[in-house]
Amino acid sequence: MIRRLGARARLTRPPVRQPAGPPPLTEAEVAEAEAQLGIVLPPEYRRHLMEVSAGGETFVRLERTADGWWWPHNTATRRDLLALPFPHPDSYKEADEALARREPRIEDHPDEAYARAMTAWDDEAGEFEDRKTAGAVVIKEHGCGFATLLAVTGPLAGTVWWDGRATCDLILPLSLNHATGARPVTFGEWLEHGSSNLLPPGW
Repeated sequence: MIRRLGARARLTRPPVRQPAGPPPLTEAEVAEAEAQLGIVLPPEYRRHLMEVSAGGETFVRLERTADGWWWPHNTATRRDLLALPFPHPDSYKEADEALARREPRIEDHPDEAYARAMTAWDDEAGEFEDRKTAGAVVIKEHGCGFATLLAVTGPLAGTVWWDGRATCDLILPLSLNHATGARPVTFGEWLEHGSSNLLPPGW
């Protein structure tokens, strides 16, 4: 009888779910990372790092590297911009359009002057593009220049965005309902649904 009950218990006991990726970080490791990065990680993301996993298969891993704590796949992310607030795309729309209108035209410059003007404008445009993702890190690479971003600073900290600049020059909120204002999802919501299910219709 004891053996039968034991076998039945083994059959009905729910399987232990092992999280994908590396083990969680300790409180001390997260605090060390925040001190080095000069930020306080969003609570939901911070809690996941300590209680579930530091990343890996599900999203880009936060780890201690030779240069300190970082997300290794964020090769294009500038450390000096990480502590700045992540800007809502609406906040720079007019400035972006004004910059595009200022792009030098070859017919307006002598040959050498055009090259100098274009170099200066290109440098300004590059800096402008970098600042669009200030305060955010890539948490998922999708190939072909597309990525999922997690805002880690500012009023939008903890929300998740789609970097679609490879084709449409836009950074868009990943949302559960794009028809009613497209509230950007939180990190936890993103983990549950994934990027492809949260893009705008027709994407």
